[in-house]
Amino acid sequence: MKFLIVFTAIVAVALAASADEKSASVVKFENDHKGVDGYNIAYETSNGIAAAEQALLKTFGDDAAAIVVKGNYKYTGADGVVYSVNYVADENGFQPEAAHLPRA
Repeated sequence: MKFLIVFTAIVAVALAASADEKSASVVKFENDHKGVDGYNIAYETSNGIAAAEQALLKTFGDDAAAIVVKGNYKYTGADGVVYSVNYVADENGFQPEAAHLPRA
């Protein structure tokens, strides 16, 4: 569900982009839903936007479990630079890593 929200946001940004960006099309889309055990999803557009995400069920003892998400996305900014972000979302929160992001 969270990925659907992120995907919708990326599509909204793409629709608000320049005329060249508006003509972009999806060139790759993969979706493997594993029920409560997780999922794998990936897509790529003709204008260079790409994302991939994997979610797995992680157990924390006998009575606690959560979905752990690992993924990445990339896009070309208005400055012509390709930005890539890798991330993990787990019991420690959302943890992005990228060359253009500040480090703690």
